[in-house]
Amino acid sequence: MLLVVGRIGKPHGIRGEVTVEVRTDEPEARFAPGMVLRAMPGAVAPPSPGAYQVPGELTVESARWHQGRLLVAFEGVLGRDVAEALRGTLLGVDSGDLAPPEDPEEFHDHQLVGLAVVTPAGERLGEVARIDHAPASDLLVLRRPEGRTALIPFVKAIVPEVDLAGGRVVVDPPGGLLDL
Repeated sequence: MLLVVGRIGKPHGIRGEVTVEVRTDEPEARFAPGMVLRAMPGAVAPPSPGAYQVPGELTVESARWHQGRLLVAFEGVLGRDVAEALRGTLLGVDSGDLAPPEDPEEFHDHQLVGLAVVTPAGERLGEVARIDHAPASDLLVLRRPEGRTALIPFVKAIVPEVDLAGGRVVVDPPGGLLDL
């Protein structure tokens, strides 16, 4: 599974650096020099004939923070025009290349998506559609059997157990949470 870790924004300067909208909790690891990222051109106009073609992979040459933004230089991207051609490109890594978290109470989003969500009594509530990262806590987005969605705070009091091997997440929702 390909995991998006960032999106290339506008060029910075004239030497090929670009701004990157970070979509990972570990930007220092994902954008370390030498890291190879999969490039998925975004929803931009198709390039004109003879224009720079976005390669399938981009190798990080350097990365630094500047005024709260991540600036990245990629190997072979040597000027502003080439950097501009990368705008909108999504950057990804293969989930198989990621080491599992060291903390047993921590999970990568891709590990949770698709797991069955059940009550402590075993009643099926639906499945995890995605994870939303909110300021207060992460939220499990639950796809209910009838097609609706529900947001479940990913906190120990409401989600007492995550059983990756069993393919399920146990949820003990307070009354009315799934009706919102």
